[in-house]
Amino acid sequence: MLPWSAPSELRKYTSITSASAKGSSGGSDKMTAEIPALPEPAHPHLDSMLSRKFGKEVANYFSGSPLNRVSFLRTDHTFLSAALKHPTTSFLLFHNLNPLAKDPATLHYLRFADVRPLVGDDPYSKTEAQLVSEYNSTVTIPQLLFLGLDERNKQGLTHAIYTGAPYFALDVTPKGTIASQAESLIQNLQSRGLKFLEGRIQAALPAQDAAIYAQARALLDWNARNPFCAQCGQPTLSINGGTKRTCPPKDMANLKGAIGGTVGTEPTERPDCATRKGISNVCFPRTDPTIIVAVISSDSKRVLIGRQKRWPPYWYSTLAGFVEPAESVEEAVRREVWEESGVKLGRVVIHSTQPWPYPANLMIGAIAQCIPGGEEIVLKHDPELEDARWADMDEIREALRVGTSALGESAQEGYKEGNLRLPAGTAIANQLLTAVAGGFVGEAPKI
Repeated sequence: MLPWSAPSELRKYTSITSASAKGSSGGSDKMTAEIPALPEPAHPHLDSMLSRKFGKEVANYFSGSPLNRVSFLRTDHTFLSAALKHPTTSFLLFHNLNPLAKDPATLHYLRFADVRPLVGDDPYSKTEAQLVSEYNSTVTIPQLLFLGLDERNKQGLTHAIYTGAPYFALDVTPKGTIASQAESLIQNLQSRGLKFLEGRIQAALPAQDAAIYAQARALLDWNARNPFCAQCGQPTLSINGGTKRTCPPKDMANLKGAIGGTVGTEPTERPDCATRKGISNVCFPRTDPTIIVAVISSDSKRVLIGRQKRWPPYWYSTLAGFVEPAESVEEAVRREVWEESGVKLGRVVIHSTQPWPYPANLMIGAIAQCIPGGEEIVLKHDPELEDARWADMDEIREALRVGTSALGESAQEGYKEGNLRLPAGTAIANQLLTAVAGGFVGEAPKI
């Protein structure tokens, strides 16, 4: 085991018994909360010069999708049409960004026959160019996403050299001209005992389902937030399997400005738009890079942690913030930590990353070390934190052992009220703290 690998007792988060017995947080009832196992990184058993020097790759929750996205096939409507109707195809439905499920830990996938009343016989029967030329902004098109192929299923669709079971996501939120069809579909699903999981964060799903959910939610949210062109204000059309949006040059609706109007018999030329010129002629999904960092003291014996005012008592985490334009990740780490805590950093190392589909963040996990003399905490710069403090390694290890959970939930059995609380293993903050508590900053070669 490499010196910075976490000891086994710090990695046992797959099944956690959460108790509020005497001396633990919460009431008197005992409950069991299942914390999903993290995904396996790519090629975990492969020996290489990089793995020997830097250690095993870390895969975080919401990553590790089993799907090959085959993004180059998203404009091939012959492929998408076949994928839509294949008997191995799975559809994950969302209502107001809440996924369809049997229970909080089990997503429920549908077949084409189930969604056909909403999407129609074949939304890919025409080419993308034809759909753009015939665009009618008064007609609501169900938001459908092609997610990829599960190549583990050898009975799946074969297209050229690719074989796998196709996966799609579908937004069934009632709206516009498809409201009644969507409402009927939702009622049918609810009559079968299915439900759309409510709550901002879904962190009880098995790792691979969580990755599929994250991809679908992020893209559906982006489509829903961008119905109009940012340049000219006209309605846009979802293309490229749901992963891009375009501003069509014509509209079958006789629009006045960006909203309202009537349907004409011939397409109407829309106002000129810069997005139809040059190579930047489509809108791409947004991803917001965000740093999150475990800061260690200059002597490597303590960790900087902070808390927001709205968090439950004793709950702390690592510091985080957005990367700004024309700023490197390392610079963003140093800036955010100084702004929030006053602590001054030296070396910054990227540890791992985590997709965070709320709505579209990429969490860039780092480990950084304070410069000598730069450890004084000053909270007067940015008022985001209610408190920040240094915790020694033993306190961090004890909190990782019995004090982790989702925000506001009970800790594990053995937790003593008043002790430190930390995020659950599904959060990248947990993985960063586990790394430093397990000896990431040691004497052996490291990143």
